[in-house]
Amino acid sequence: MTQVVLVDEHDNEIGLKDKVEAHLGLGVMHRAFQVLLFNNKNEVLVVQRSGYKMLWPFVWDGACASHPVKGESYIDAGKRRLVEELGFTCWLDEVDRFTYQSSYGDVGSENELCITLTGNYDGEINPNPDEVASFKWMSLGELRQDILDNSDKYTVWFKIALDRLIEQGKLNQEANNGS
Repeated sequence: MTQVVLVDEHDNEIGLKDKVEAHLGLGVMHRAFQVLLFNNKNEVLVVQRSGYKMLWPFVWDGACASHPVKGESYIDAGKRRLVEELGFTCWLDEVDRFTYQSSYGDVGSENELCITLTGNYDGEINPNPDEVASFKWMSLGELRQDILDNSDKYTVWFKIALDRLIEQGKLNQEANNGS
């Protein structure tokens, strides 16, 4: 049984809960992260979630999104999940945090304190079919236009993370500097 770390809006740990149970109804706030990766062409890695996902199956997302386990840092969790989902890891930086709640029909909800992690990667990608249906690299302009045209094809947390980094000027700086 996988457990998520329950937190308040200030990231103070308040308990543990079974991952599935934490996502039922309106959900219970827990720790999560979103990884955004860029290649040397300043493109963003976009991953289509597997059809096996309970929430938002076959919807496009950042490189990966998941939850740290008790005692695990956000960065260590991001590196672990990159290996498990895409077959590689890379250096990650913590660049933002936000809270959100979003329901997926009557199936369940995300209610998360979400940390945005960014990194650069140009190597081989070996997706785990249990986690990833497809992947592609997109320019930031192409991605932003596709999100405008097809908003429902992208996860809520990915759109929030991307928008926040653009608004804060962090994404453009990273993409332009390749850092």
